[in-house]
Amino acid sequence: MKNFIYDGTFDGLLTCIFKIYEEKAVDVNIQKQSKNQSILFNDNTIIITDETQANRVWTGLKNKLSPRGRSTIYYSFLSEQPQIENVILNYIKQVFSSSKNIESDFANPSVLKLSKTAKSVGREKHRMEAFVRFRLTKDEYYFASISPDFDVLPLISKHFKNRYADQKWIIYDIKRKYGLKYDLKTLDIISFEFCEDFDFTKTSTDFFTEGEKEFQKLWKDYFDSTNIKSRKNIQLHVKHVPKRYWKYLSEKNPLL
Repeated sequence: MKNFIYDGTFDGLLTCIFKIYEEKAVDVNIQKQSKNQSILFNDNTIIITDETQANRVWTGLKNKLSPRGRSTIYYSFLSEQPQIENVILNYIKQVFSSSKNIESDFANPSVLKLSKTAKSVGREKHRMEAFVRFRLTKDEYYFASISPDFDVLPLISKHFKNRYADQKWIIYDIKRKYGLKYDLKTLDIISFEFCEDFDFTKTSTDFFTEGEKEFQKLWKDYFDSTNIKSRKNIQLHVKHVPKRYWKYLSEKNPLL
């Protein structure tokens, strides 16, 4: 088996696929460089991301798939699930070899897998758009920390740029250690080094404005006052707002 090892980017994955076709490789395995576990005697190839080659693959997919079909590939890639690159490779091979559009062929294992995966990523995207809570920092940026199951930051950037076009903000993915920063003009990808004991769930006045904690308390009081206890349905509530998001929601903070 030949291992194609790439840098973890989507363009890197498409470059991998271009190389596999170029070399007419058959028994292959695609791995991210950060998660590469080289097996002794395996044939390893390090792929250098090439935008031109990646674009050639993507252009070919545009000719064979609808925008929804291409989104399914990208959303699945962002799931970061083990071996998802090889499922995508198998899917793309079938797309190029078939004379028909295979997007709705759910009897096909690769089509079904990517469809289910993309839907899960889409749900996470919508939840992040709904559950993000900003806090005002001392340097006048609205800061939000998230830790989604999937790498959805690239998918939510447009939503927040359009919705908060008149405010400076940062959304930081704690799990993946990178974020989005909007300064009223440009949207950039950033990475910070936080001290090990930094608690993203707390609103410390070392970083946030004096009035931010009071504002959060007002929001929690409003949330509590509009909650009708006789109609409380925890099971339904958890279904719509899973507990893993609670630690980042000010209305769920017991210390406020």
